[in-house]
Amino acid sequence: MVAKMDALAQSSEARFEAYVESLAEVLGHADRAQPFADYCTGLVLPGERKSVEPMAAIVAPSRVSSEHQSLLHFVAQAPWSDDAVLSKVRNLVLPMIEAQGGPIEAWIVDDTGFAKKGAHSVGVARQYCGRLGKTDNCQIAVSLSIANHAASLPVAWRLYLPQEWASDDARRIRAHVPDEVTFKTKPQIALEQIGAARAAGVPEGVVLADAAYGTNSDFREELTRMGLRYAVGVQSNVTVWPPGIEPLAAKDWSGRGRPPTRLRRDAEHKPVSVKELAMALPAKAWKEVTWREGSNDALASRFTALRLRPAGEDFRQTQPRDLEWLLVEWPEGEAAPTKYWLSTLPEDTPLEALVDIAKLRWRIERDYEDLKGEVGLGHYEGRGWRGFHHHATLCVAAYGFLIRERAAFPPSDTQSREKHALPNRPTPRGAADPAGATRPKLHRDAQTQAHCRPRQEASAMSLLPVNQNRRPLSSTFVTQ
Repeated sequence: MVAKMDALAQSSEARFEAYVESLAEVLGHADRAQPFADYCTGLVLPGERKSVEPMAAIVAPSRVSSEHQSLLHFVAQAPWSDDAVLSKVRNLVLPMIEAQGGPIEAWIVDDTGFAKKGAHSVGVARQYCGRLGKTDNCQIAVSLSIANHAASLPVAWRLYLPQEWASDDARRIRAHVPDEVTFKTKPQIALEQIGAARAAGVPEGVVLADAAYGTNSDFREELTRMGLRYAVGVQSNVTVWPPGIEPLAAKDWSGRGRPPTRLRRDAEHKPVSVKELAMALPAKAWKEVTWREGSNDALASRFTALRLRPAGEDFRQTQPRDLEWLLVEWPEGEAAPTKYWLSTLPEDTPLEALVDIAKLRWRIERDYEDLKGEVGLGHYEGRGWRGFHHHATLCVAAYGFLIRERAAFPPSDTQSREKHALPNRPTPRGAADPAGATRPKLHRDAQTQAHCRPRQEASAMSLLPVNQNRRPLSSTFVTQ
């Protein structure tokens, strides 16, 4: 057994070295390859802090000072391209993700926060931090991940720059914020990331997002304009027209002025909130659906789905919005529904498939858990724009190697998943549908893997020594 583990460790070390060398090809200068390899090595080694100084002490204990300066320059100042490295990571990792779990099924939009004490780190402000569950002093970054039921990978990452930062020239200069970076809302940043991913030819999936994005009707409408399906969370006060009911047509023309064109509503004929609609449904409208296995039991809840038209501010429009799905979750024992989604999946999509794809958004939480807990995404201590993004890119690169290793050695007890096929129909609301295109399948995730899995799986890697002056890396890759 020891000999087998040693052989596995050696092969893992060779894979890590080859992976890092492939990524280094896009750095622009050969002299960046060694600090790049050292930084990635520091990120995957055990350690409580993955900031520059602790990593230098671990990677090169015999010359900590010079190594610290090398890593600091590489992450904070060297002008290599984050987009180029992330693209290369995607190219190296995507085949393994697809080999393990099939075609990409989802593009997951989300943001994550980093608590900060001071006021000088780029983008820091008092704002809502999901990790803390409250408004506090923090930085927020928006990301886009590609996912299937087996794995997920961030492919885009950008700091949200609050208005108070975007309009403060002195702060921008101190943090070296590029001139072309202006204030954009989080949904606007996400749409830019999605547009760039499409332009780069990233395999497309259903766009998933929580209510912070899905409630924004402009966000949803832009996704439809781009020809993308979505299944996004919305808040309980989002308004819709109940099934079979539509806004009133424009008033008859009186013969004076311009003919009226906008839709109407009045006190007797108006939309309702999704919560009000869901609460009025009969008991038989709800069905229990199991979407995947949790750590101790199957994850199941009660759901219903209705075809209807979102309302929003449609009184400013001339045509009603197209029909789409409203998916609602109401767990047994709760006083009211807990979650709502709007989706442009095809009309004959089964309820189980709607639930399956909407719930796939949990993978972004796993991304953030691993990126923060295992490779130190939140440990960067610099204050500048370039360093913040470089560190995140390097964390994604390290995370990409983890994904490749897990795909090469999948859990032995993985169960086959039940498949839910999306109907081969045109997408709703005018989305593009190439003739003859093969529809991706939606699979129920029946792996016996916890949402928040045991720590030993997250850190399961084998790493290599860089050279004789650097600390040998322990072989800790564990197959399960």
